[in-house]
Amino acid sequence: MSGYQIIRDNILFLRQGIGLLEELNDEIYAKTVTPFFNSGTGKHIRHNLDHYEMFLAGLSTGSIDYDGRQRDPQIETDRRYAIQKMLSIISRLEGIETQRLDDPISVKMNEGEEVNDSSSRSQSTIRRELQFLLSHTVHHYALIAIILKLQGFDCDEDFGVAPSTLKYQRSVKN
Repeated sequence: MSGYQIIRDNILFLRQGIGLLEELNDEIYAKTVTPFFNSGTGKHIRHNLDHYEMFLAGLSTGSIDYDGRQRDPQIETDRRYAIQKMLSIISRLEGIETQRLDDPISVKMNEGEEVNDSSSRSQSTIRRELQFLLSHTVHHYALIAIILKLQGFDCDEDFGVAPSTLKYQRSVKN
């Protein structure tokens, strides 16, 4: 996957999220569908954006700490605010120089309370972390699609479907 393509795909999925948020109202966006889920669309969007924010913050330091997310609660309930955050992230992703994609970067993620040292870090690359973010976003979009369906809202059929699956489905149809 070319550098330009992995950046473009991340932007494409963020724009897909913006499109969905523009169709929802704040009530559906913020609603939690218990007992099926303990979080609603807004919390999943916030979770995704937190990961993008930590990734982007780590570009300047060479170290990403996904566990250090800020968890901005306004994103969970305010669609317009979430859309502005997504647009900001898109703008910053567009500024990533493709020649940097294979630069090494240190990653900290899913650290338990007992662990807090450098041995909990992994080495990665900027490209690999963009691949992770894309997969992570698609996964949470799939959950969002189910949550919204339980509320009687049908998403676009491509929402929450991995790019490789969409490519396969197009090849089978032709």
